[in-house]
Amino acid sequence: MATPSRKTSTSSPLASKRALPRDPSSEVPSKKKSSAPQAAPPPPLPLQSSGPFVEGSIVRIAMENFLTYDICEVSPGPHLNMIIGANGTGKSSIVCAICLGLAGKPAFMGRADKVGFFVKRGCTKGMVEIELFRTSGNLIITREIDVAKNQSFWFINKKSTTQKVVEEQVAALNIQVGNLCQFLPQDKVGEFAKLSKIELLEATEKSVGPPEMHRYHCDLKNFREKEKQLETSCKEKTEYLEKMIQRNERYKQDVERFYERKRHLDLIEMLEAKRPWVEYENVRQEYEEVKLARDRVKEEVRKLKEGQIPMTHRIEEIERQRYNLEARIKEKAIDIKETSQKCKQKQDIIERKDKQNKPQIFLTEVCLPVLVHKIEELQQALTVKQNEEHDRQRRISNTRKMIEDLQNELKTTENCENLQPQIDAITNDLRRVQEEKALCEGEIIDKRKERENLEKEKKNVDDHITRFDDLMNQKEDKLRQRYRDTYAAVLWLRNNRDKFKQRVCEPIMLTINMKDNKNAKYIENHIPANDLRAFVFESQEDMEVFLKEVRDNKKLRVNAVIAPKNSYADKAPSRSLNELKEYGFFSYLRELFDAPDPVMSYLCCQYHIHEVPVGTERTRERIERVIQETRLKQIYTAEEKYVVKTSFYSNKVISSNTSLKVAQFLTVTVDLEQRRHLEEQLKEINRKLQAVESGLITLCETNKHLEHKDNELRQKKKDLLERKTKKRQLEQKISSKLGSLKLMEQDTCNLEEEERKASTKIKEINVQKAKLVTELTNLIKICTSLHIQKVDLILQNTTVISEKNKLESDYMAASSQLRLTEQHFIELDESRQRLLQKCKELMKRARQVCNLGAEQTVPQEYQTAFQDLPNTLDEIDALLTEERSRASCFTGLNPTVVEEYTKREEEIEQLTEELKIKKVELDKYRENISQVKERWLNPLKELVEKINEKFSNFFSSMQCAGEVDLHTENEEDYDKYGIRIRVKFRSSTQLHELTPHHQSGGERSVSTMLYLMALQELNRCPFRVVDEINQGMDPINERRVFEMVVNTACKENTSQYFFITPKLLQNLPYSDKMTVLFVYNGPHMLEPNRWNLKAFQRRRRRITFTQPSQ
Repeated sequence: MATPSRKTSTSSPLASKRALPRDPSSEVPSKKKSSAPQAAPPPPLPLQSSGPFVEGSIVRIAMENFLTYDICEVSPGPHLNMIIGANGTGKSSIVCAICLGLAGKPAFMGRADKVGFFVKRGCTKGMVEIELFRTSGNLIITREIDVAKNQSFWFINKKSTTQKVVEEQVAALNIQVGNLCQFLPQDKVGEFAKLSKIELLEATEKSVGPPEMHRYHCDLKNFREKEKQLETSCKEKTEYLEKMIQRNERYKQDVERFYERKRHLDLIEMLEAKRPWVEYENVRQEYEEVKLARDRVKEEVRKLKEGQIPMTHRIEEIERQRYNLEARIKEKAIDIKETSQKCKQKQDIIERKDKQNKPQIFLTEVCLPVLVHKIEELQQALTVKQNEEHDRQRRISNTRKMIEDLQNELKTTENCENLQPQIDAITNDLRRVQEEKALCEGEIIDKRKERENLEKEKKNVDDHITRFDDLMNQKEDKLRQRYRDTYAAVLWLRNNRDKFKQRVCEPIMLTINMKDNKNAKYIENHIPANDLRAFVFESQEDMEVFLKEVRDNKKLRVNAVIAPKNSYADKAPSRSLNELKEYGFFSYLRELFDAPDPVMSYLCCQYHIHEVPVGTERTRERIERVIQETRLKQIYTAEEKYVVKTSFYSNKVISSNTSLKVAQFLTVTVDLEQRRHLEEQLKEINRKLQAVESGLITLCETNKHLEHKDNELRQKKKDLLERKTKKRQLEQKISSKLGSLKLMEQDTCNLEEEERKASTKIKEINVQKAKLVTELTNLIKICTSLHIQKVDLILQNTTVISEKNKLESDYMAASSQLRLTEQHFIELDESRQRLLQKCKELMKRARQVCNLGAEQTVPQEYQTAFQDLPNTLDEIDALLTEERSRASCFTGLNPTVVEEYTKREEEIEQLTEELKIKKVELDKYRENISQVKERWLNPLKELVEKINEKFSNFFSSMQCAGEVDLHTENEEDYDKYGIRIRVKFRSSTQLHELTPHHQSGGERSVSTMLYLMALQELNRCPFRVVDEINQGMDPINERRVFEMVVNTACKENTSQYFFITPKLLQNLPYSDKMTVLFVYNGPHMLEPNRWNLKAFQRRRRRITFTQPSQ
C-alpha cells in the first residue's frame, strides 16, 4: 500500500488479448492522487447482455479509498484474467476487494481481522463495489466501510440492505469466497496444503459438486451419528436386559424359597393370632371358678363375725372393772410415793449432818457408814493440803536456782562481739551468688533451647538429604536397569577419584537436573542416549586412564567425552529470546536445566543447546511463518521437533518434523547444588551443637559451684542469727521464771485454821441430825399402812385380769380363724381382680393381633382359619415351634431381593418394549442412510474419478505422477471421508500424500494449482481466484502450469478465472480469450481524470503510421 505522502497515479492495461465490450476507459484500473481526492464517477448501469460471461461472473470491480487505491475500477474478462504487477502495486488489493465486496470475512484474507484496516491510510471511509453477471439483470453489490465505527453499510443495486441479504444473494450464485478451492488469496496459498482430507472433501463438494451433494453428506453424518447413538443405546439396553434376565434367573430360586418361607410365616401369624384367644378363654374360665370360691368364703366370714359379738361385750365389761381397780391402785401408789419421798428427804438431811461432824458417833445403823466415810474424806483433804505446801516450797527452790543459772549465762553472752556487720556482709555475698546463679540458670535454659532448635534443624536437614538421596537412587536405579556397565563404572569412579588429576563428571543423565520435569522430553529428544550415559572429562589423560581401567581391564561398555578447553557454558545465543517470544518461544534448551560447567560446556559446543529454542502450541500453529522468518535450524514445539535445512542445489528451505518421545531418565529432579548446600549446613549445625554442648557443660559446672557456695553462706548466716537471738531468749526466760516464782510465793496455805473450821461444822450437823431422826420414824409408820392397802387392791385386780385373759384368749382364737378366712377372701378377691384384668388385657391383645376395634367381631376369615388350628395352648405352642423351626431353615433371604426381582421383571418388560422401539427406529435410520448414501456416494465417486482423471493427466503432461482418490478407513464413518492427493515429482520415488512438510514449497504450489485446474471444468462456481501461487515454482514447472491454466481456463463454458502474479516467464503461450491486466504504481502516473485509453490508442496509431515516412 502506498503511504499518504507518496504520489500515486493510474495504472493501464498495456496488453489485452480481447475486444472489450464497453468504453475502454471504464475498464482500466486507476488510482486517484491522495493529495487531491476527487469524486468517483457515476457507476455504470448493470449489463443486460449475456455474452460469454457465466451466471455470477464478475463484470466490474470498483474501489474507492481502498488499501493502495484512491479510485480504481477494473473490468475483468469472462475467461482467464491475469493480473500482473510488481510487488506492492496493489494486485492483492483487488483480491481483497472481491472477498470483502462479496461479504467475505476480513480474517480470511490473513491480513487483518477488522474491516476498517482495509481503508486507505488517512481516510475515514472506503468503498468496494462488485458487479456480478446475471441473465435476469446484473447484480451490483456495494459495501461502504466506516473506519471510526469499524462498520459496513450494504447496498444492492444502490438500495440499502443488510449483510445477511447480500450473503443470501451471493450464495444463490454459488459464490464461496471462504472456500479455498474457489478463492485462494496470497496469504492462504500455504494453507491449502494444510487442509485435511476431510476439509478438502468438504471444500470440493461445495465447489464442484451438485448443490445437494454437501447437504446429503451432512445428512449422512447426522444420520450416522444418530445411528451410532441408537446402536450404542440398543447395545447398552440389550446388555443391560441380558444382565437383568440373568440376575433374575439367579434369584428365582431365592424368590421361591422366600414365598415358601412366607407360607410358614403366615401360618405362624395365624397361630400367634389364635393363641391370645385360647389364652383368654382359659383365663376367663379360671376367673369364673375363683369368683364362686370368693363368694363362699365371704359368707363364712360373715358368720364368724356374728359369733364374736357376745364375747366382745363381756370383755368390755371386765375391762371397765379392771380400769377402776387400777385407778385406785395408782392413788395408793401416789400416797406411798409422797410419804416415801418425805422419809427420803429427812434421811438425806441426817446424812448431810453426819458429813459435817467427823468425830460424832451415829445413832442409827443407816447413817454410821456415811459418817465414817466423811471423816476419812476430811483426813485425806488435810493430807493433800500438806503435800501441796511441801511441793510448792520445792518448786520455789528449783525456780530460784534456774534463775541464777540463766543470769550467769546472760552475763557470759553479753561479752560476745556485735554480729550485725558480719550478717550484712554474708547477706550481700548471698544475694550476689543468687544473682549469678539465676543468670547461669537462664543461660543454661537458653543453651538447652538452642540445642533443641539445632537438633530439630539437623533432623530437617537430614530428612532433606535423605529425600535427595532417594531421588538420586531413583535416577541410579534407572541407569542400572538400562545400562548396567555404565552403572558399574560409576561405582568404580566414586571409589577411585584420587586417580584423576582434574574434574570427572558422572554420566550426563545423572548430573543434569531439570528445573521442570515437564521439559525433560525436550532434552532427551535432543541429546542422544549414547551421550546421556557418557562420562565427561576435562583432561584427555584422565579419560585415557579411565577407559583403560574400565573398558580394557573390566570389559565394561561405557562412553566418555571431553569438555572443550574454552567453556561454552555461558555463551550467549545469536538471537535474543525476546525477539522470538512473538512466535510462542519461551526458553532455550540450556535454560531448562542445571548441570556442572564441563557438562554444560560440552552440550553447548556439541548440540548447540544455547541456540535451540523451545516453543508452545502457539509456535506449532505458526510453524510456516516461524520457519520462513526466523531461519532457525532446530525448533521445538509443545509435542514436535522441527529440523530446518537449506537445499544445497536449489537453495530452498526444507523442513521435517518428528513427534517427541516420552522422557524416561530426566523426569527425576535432584538439585545437587542444593544438596551440597544442605551438607554444608549440616556441618555448620554439628559445629554449633558441639559448641552449645561445651558451653552447657561449663555452665552446669559453674551453676553447681554457685549452688555449693550458696549453701555455705546460708549456713553461716543461720549460725550468726542464732548467736544474735540467744541473749534475747535468755532475758525472756529469766523474766518468765521471776513471774512464776512470785506467783508461787503468793500461793500460801494455813493448815491450823482449816482444821478448826472443819471441827465446828461437824458439831452443828450432829445437833440437827437428832431432830430429823424422830420425824423420819413417824413417816415410816404411815408408809407401811399405805403399802398394805395397795396389796389388797392388787389382788382384786389380778382376779379380774385373769378372767379377762381367758376371755381374750377365746376371742383371739375366734379372731385368728376370722383373719385366716378374711385373708383367704382377700386372696381370692385379688386373684379375681388379677384374672379380670388379665382377661381384659388378653382380650385387648387378641383384638390388636387381629386388628379389631372395641366393638368389632372376629372376621369370618379368622374364624374359618381358627377352626383348622389346635384349640389348646400346648398344641398351638408345639405347632408354633415346629413352624418356626421350618421358617428358620430358610436363612439368608432378604425381602428386598423379592422387591428387586419384581421390580426387575417390570423393568425387563419395559426395556423389552423400549428396545423393540429403538430397533425399529434404528432400522428406519439405516434405511434412510442407505438411501442418502446411494444418492451421495455414487455421484461423489464419479466426481472424484473425473477430478482424478484430469489431475493425473495434468501431472502426466509434466512427466510427473499424481492421483486423487476418495479415502476412508471405514465406509460407515461418513465424517471421516476425505479426498487424498498423492503426488511424485521424481521417477525414483513413490507417490506421497500432499502434506505441509513432505513436499517443497514449489511442489506444493504445483500440486495445489493442478488440483484447482482439475476442478476448473467441473466447477459450479462462477469464478475462481488464485493469488501468486506460482511463487516458489521452478521455471519448468511454472511454464507447464501456466500452459495448463491457459488451456483450461480459456475453454468454452468454463467459469471465470483470476490469476494474480508479480512476474511471468518469457515466451509463454497466450490465448485470445484471456485478459491481461497490468497494475502500475509510481510518482509519474497520470491523474485519473486525464486517463483516456482511446486517445492513447489514436496517438499510438499516428506514431506507427508516421514512422515509415521518416
